[in-house]
Amino acid sequence: MTFSSASASAVSTRSAPAAESGRPLAGRVAVVTGATSGIGAATARKLALGGASVALMGRREDRLTELAEELRPDASGQILTVAVDLSQTRSLAEAAASVRSRLGRVDLVVANAGAMLGAPFETADTAEWDRMLDVNLRGLLHTGRAFVDDLLTAAEHGPADLVHIGSVGGHSLYPNWSVYCATKAAVAHLTRNLRAELGPRHVRVHTIEPGVTATELGDDMLNEDMRAALARMRTGPRPLSAEDIAESVAFTVTAPAHVNIAEMIVVPVHLG
Repeated sequence: MTFSSASASAVSTRSAPAAESGRPLAGRVAVVTGATSGIGAATARKLALGGASVALMGRREDRLTELAEELRPDASGQILTVAVDLSQTRSLAEAAASVRSRLGRVDLVVANAGAMLGAPFETADTAEWDRMLDVNLRGLLHTGRAFVDDLLTAAEHGPADLVHIGSVGGHSLYPNWSVYCATKAAVAHLTRNLRAELGPRHVRVHTIEPGVTATELGDDMLNEDMRAALARMRTGPRPLSAEDIAESVAFTVTAPAHVNIAEMIVVPVHLG
């Protein structure tokens, strides 16, 4: 696990900052998991350009460094890279402590890291099931736990947001994607329950659920037929882009502090 930042100085704990013109997230401190590519990288860009200091979290340090170097010239906040495996609970706790010491109290968490590995139930490599459970559920759970105290304290002074990136697969029937869909159904219901638990304490908990999105998610699945099927889905009439989902996240977290956009399903128009 490694860390780097644009500056050695830490940002002091915030108190309800006023947004700069054109920078609606100025003064906020955000964490984005799975920031090495796709929706995570696009969301990190959007939040950084919106004025937030952003901790980029993911496993591939080279990707994080590349993104940080891209963002720093135009970012008004700090950019911190945190190379960490979210399935390692102790490493995640250490990463959270480092983010807090370098950027200040976190008030915006986007739990985006995920794995999408399809195969027929009877022939799937069960190691792929374990990976989806580790990343899509355990990693997401422990990410929220690592920062929940920050969010609860931040909510006493201004907006505080926990964003889960789910999937339409959590609601629909997709043969050969059963375990992936099960993990995303769990994320959807977890989010609803956390809204009931944390909402009365003014922490907004959201789920953004994309449909077909053109990213590299799933490119590493073992089943060749499923990789080909996914590629066909992404080459149909205009799929969503990672930037489309990043826009949805930004819209959600810049709503007035008393407004919670609780669940957002985002799909290509041609799919209804």
